[in-house]
Amino acid sequence: MREPNSKAQERAGSHHNAEQLAAGFPALLVAAERVAATVSQGVHGRRRVGQGETFWQFRRYEFGDSSQQIDWRQSAKSTPVYVRETEWEAAQSVWLWRDGSPSMDFQSSSKQTAKSERAELLLLALASLLLRGGERTALLGTGMSPATGRAVLPQLWSLLDADSQNRESLPAMETLPRHARVVWFSDFLSSPEDLDRTVRAYANRGVQGHLIQVLDPAEELLPYQGRVLFKGMESADGEVLIRRVEGLRTAYQRELARHVDALQAVVRQYNWSLATHRTDHPPEPVLMALYLLLSEAVRR
Repeated sequence: MREPNSKAQERAGSHHNAEQLAAGFPALLVAAERVAATVSQGVHGRRRVGQGETFWQFRRYEFGDSSQQIDWRQSAKSTPVYVRETEWEAAQSVWLWRDGSPSMDFQSSSKQTAKSERAELLLLALASLLLRGGERTALLGTGMSPATGRAVLPQLWSLLDADSQNRESLPAMETLPRHARVVWFSDFLSSPEDLDRTVRAYANRGVQGHLIQVLDPAEELLPYQGRVLFKGMESADGEVLIRRVEGLRTAYQRELARHVDALQAVVRQYNWSLATHRTDHPPEPVLMALYLLLSEAVRR
């Protein structure tokens, strides 16, 4: 026999799921609303139809757009109605991305959350905070135009679900306006050289970025004892049998620290930031720090 709430759960669509993700952080959302209220007059109050600014792109008219933004000449060429977006307006957007590679599926035990689940939770919770503050948000690599309003959250959820087959460990290069901001969620276990190439491609175009490294506690602590067989999660990885894994713990932790230091060195040279988050830690602190960081960047 089905549980009484099973049908209701089945009827709950992506909008309900996304709203639940945001509602799971009440204390953070209250604090984020206070931050948004503090900066709204200096940041969001400046939002206008980009008079005198450099043209960036045409995009389809969306609910909530002012009719003054419509470019009637461009719209007359085809059926959809288009609005004219300036580079200043597009630059006031945050473009989000999460790692979809197999290594993100790792969870050291059934009690831990998979890194992929935590990355998507962080992405959607941050999007909720930004949208509540009036920021324009988009999902990198999907062709989505930056938009604001609570209706954007289910759209982000839907695009994440559709993008589940994207197994790239770093985002592909995408042309963004100068001074746009990106936030990437990944374990960043790929080589610092690969990260450097990707970050440099964006930074050279004037894009600002913030990286959140999501790790399982076992990846930091290596808590195993005795004989352990490690299996790689990427296609090129093999298997390694360690007879006394505790004997490698200190060396492993030292090597991981060197890797994180190398990642920090990469982002620092481009004035980007990198923070590490473990899946056994609550998400509120890293989300609050990230939101404050983004708010401070806009205020500057």
